[in-house]
Amino acid sequence: MAPIKFGILGCADIARKYSRAITLSPNSTLHAVGSRTYEKAAKFAADNGFPASAKIYGSYEALLDDPEVDVVYVPLPTSLHIKWAVLAAQKKKHLLLEKPVALNVGELDVILEACESSGVQFMDATMWVHHPRTAKMKEFLSDASNFGQLKAVQSCFTFAAKKAFLENDIRVKPDLDALGALGDAGWYCARSILWAADFELPKTVLALRGTVFNSAGVITCCSASLHWEDGKKATFICSFHANLTMDVTIVGTNGTLKLHDFVIPFEESKASFSTAVKSGFTELVTGWDPKPSEHTVTTDLPQEALLVTELSRLVGSIKSDGAKPEKKWPTFSRKTQLVLDAVKTSIEKGYEIVEISS
Repeated sequence: MAPIKFGILGCADIARKYSRAITLSPNSTLHAVGSRTYEKAAKFAADNGFPASAKIYGSYEALLDDPEVDVVYVPLPTSLHIKWAVLAAQKKKHLLLEKPVALNVGELDVILEACESSGVQFMDATMWVHHPRTAKMKEFLSDASNFGQLKAVQSCFTFAAKKAFLENDIRVKPDLDALGALGDAGWYCARSILWAADFELPKTVLALRGTVFNSAGVITCCSASLHWEDGKKATFICSFHANLTMDVTIVGTNGTLKLHDFVIPFEESKASFSTAVKSGFTELVTGWDPKPSEHTVTTDLPQEALLVTELSRLVGSIKSDGAKPEKKWPTFSRKTQLVLDAVKTSIEKGYEIVEISS
């Protein structure tokens, strides 16, 4: 099968990482890049290893009008997603959309409706779920004997942003990425919690007091708790003001899973997690018995290239075999967005409990 042809809409920093991922993936190719000026697009292509045959476009519209583009990757500011993602879908382009996928679930539903109407695949750019470690961890969480029933999840994604970021990055601008740290780091936390809960939505969400806003009113730090009807609970914290931390702890009746680099592994070629099963103390309570064990999973391709490979496989099946788009990916995105919406609503209502309705 011919490689799936990707077009990149815009020259954001994260698009450099995806340019490399598309190049590394065995079933995709960099076909085009479009920016608001031809010069910017040409420089991006030259700096990021685009093949000589790649098309350079001086507008987003021109790239979307290219009949050879199969998939459009959209790393634009969140406020622009609804316009350009919908237009891409209407032009029959499959869609890889950077997170957060929308400012709210209402906008996302418009995007997903356009994708469904055009029969195109939608996937968000959450990379870690495509790492082979993630499947290995799910095996443990699904083991009734070793893990048992899910009881609690704690997720934390923080990084200490520099002054230039806190003043100038799109993620702190209300007209570009109004969800701030909640939409950026919080997206990953919410996704990790939902993943652990097999994407069962919580019944209620409560933002915790102490949300930090910048002078423009954009969230730069927040936290929340999630509650399910069966009694399981989760908490998360996301922040632009604390040391780089990417921790998840998942606790069951029989076992515990921990990892310390869930968003981006410490190393590209391998990633680890630890499990503890039926933990207890030594006789004099001077240590643990049994001790937690470490598990390492290797990979030939980085997680973002594995994402591209999977998306290209799905698109190839749609093109060649008449397959239908895989519905789980838009479903996962929508549930993640619903959690973010509920946290934001709780904050806006003075930290009230918010019920989630799908």
